[in-house]
Amino acid sequence: MTNDVVLTAALRNNLLSLQNTQNQIDTTQFRLATGRKINSALDGPQSFFAAQALNNRAGDLTRLLDAMGQSIQVIKAADNGITALTQLVEQADSIANAARDALAAGQAEAKAVGSQDLRGIDDLTGLSGITAGDTLVFSATDTNGQALQTGPFGGVLGASTTVTIPANTSTGDLVALINDIQLSDLGAPATATGGQAFEASLDDAGQLQIRTLNGGDFNLEFIAVGSADADPNNLSLASELGFANTARLTGDGAGNNNIEFTALADVILTSFQLFDGAAVPPVIADASDALDVLEDSSANPLFGTLDSVDDDYVISINGGTTQRINLTDGAGNAVSIQNFVDQINNNTALNQSIVAAYDATTGELSLEPIGADVESIEIGVDGTGGATSPLTANFGFGVNDTAIGGFVSGAAGEPVTETIRLASAAASLAQLESDFERIRDQITELVSNGDTGYRGTNLLNGDNLFTVFNELRTSSLTSNGVTFTAAGLGLNAANFSRVSSTDGTLTDVRAALELVRNFGLTLANDLSVIQTRETFTGSIINTLTEGADKLTVADQNEEGAKLLALQTRQQLGVTSLSLASQSQQSILRLF
Repeated sequence: MTNDVVLTAALRNNLLSLQNTQNQIDTTQFRLATGRKINSALDGPQSFFAAQALNNRAGDLTRLLDAMGQSIQVIKAADNGITALTQLVEQADSIANAARDALAAGQAEAKAVGSQDLRGIDDLTGLSGITAGDTLVFSATDTNGQALQTGPFGGVLGASTTVTIPANTSTGDLVALINDIQLSDLGAPATATGGQAFEASLDDAGQLQIRTLNGGDFNLEFIAVGSADADPNNLSLASELGFANTARLTGDGAGNNNIEFTALADVILTSFQLFDGAAVPPVIADASDALDVLEDSSANPLFGTLDSVDDDYVISINGGTTQRINLTDGAGNAVSIQNFVDQINNNTALNQSIVAAYDATTGELSLEPIGADVESIEIGVDGTGGATSPLTANFGFGVNDTAIGGFVSGAAGEPVTETIRLASAAASLAQLESDFERIRDQITELVSNGDTGYRGTNLLNGDNLFTVFNELRTSSLTSNGVTFTAAGLGLNAANFSRVSSTDGTLTDVRAALELVRNFGLTLANDLSVIQTRETFTGSIINTLTEGADKLTVADQNEEGAKLLALQTRQQLGVTSLSLASQSQQSILRLF
């Protein structure tokens, strides 16, 4: 064709060489720019796809590595919770131990402390409320609250002994007279359990304190000379000795009123073991059994002549207003044990201070203080209006309504009562029970409110944690959660009324502490495993990435050298092209 430009072979070869050089320069520059010698399957399919597989696995493991990191945070949150739970359970253990110590100190003895300073008094009868001949009548029980026995040869069951205050009796003389009382004076056989019955002394404030030495309960009656038993002024004798706030005016069922109180070596009132006398043979009573079928372990009926709607049990706290608890229903029939318990627990004047409960396993009815201010409980019966007299109602809570004084009984129309002073630990134990309950609440709130969880997973409230370690999900770890609320730990409401129940609470607390500590060890083990796998996975990711880079990443030094060589070649090519065109340029000189 006339329009074609004819290039010599030399020019064409030079042009092709320059084009090839330029292509190589472009490729080298692209590798330098991207840092890779394989950027697509066209650059090297085998290396490209092998590197892609390695990078894909590295990416999968990177996502798993993130999940492992979150699993570690879940376990750390649970571990923080374990630390807090350990402290709370240890605090509960301290409270239970304090209750155990208080019981050991306060339940080992029945003790009463007066409120008057009696130091330096050489003649007690010189006080306006004490007259020569006034008497203090003591009676006591054994450690089980039962009458002191005289043995197989007869004698008085549960006898009492009298301390008379003669003229010119000093405080020290009175203390000595009380300390001279022997257990044999109270009905115990001297050969079996003789010895000193009471220890009287003046404390640092000069107040008269009296306690039992045999671990039983005791009753103290104040009788003033020249005053009728029904005269409330008898309280003057108790008042002068410092027991005005402890002693109460109580009925004896014979038309008389006594000034007396009972001091218990216990922090609750506990009944006899109650049996169903209607069963043959008698069995431990059920809560639904009526009061008039109840018997003690010797088959003695405990309730009789319940025939009037006015047959009531009377209870008051710290000498307050007397509350009437019905022993019969509206038709004069005896109520059940459970009905009796419910009446007390539903009485707003009583249920802030005491709680009644019946244990159908042991057959014991209890009245337990729940307020720290409860120091004494007055109990008794009132058979006003009964067609049959006397009314008998005998749970065995105190000293007067045990075998010492017979069943609580009083003529129709006259209430019979007894003032019972609880062991000195009662108030502190009620407060300790309240403190223990607050700890239980805090344990439950810490766990159940999600405070120990992380991103919705709470190992301490029943959630499980599943951690995957490889992209095929064939390697994993399941961290099983627990429920560490108070109930889940086995921490039930405390009952510090007895040594046995307090020991049971201590056992529960220590079992809970072991559970918490053991789970802490399990968490530490799981955390160590996940952290080890996290480190390993990070190393594998680095290995995979490094392997992929070896297949695709360009050597910058090599590529730089290539570029320099190609640029030199390009310059030489241009020079060669110039030389190739000189033969044609010489033709121009002819014109």
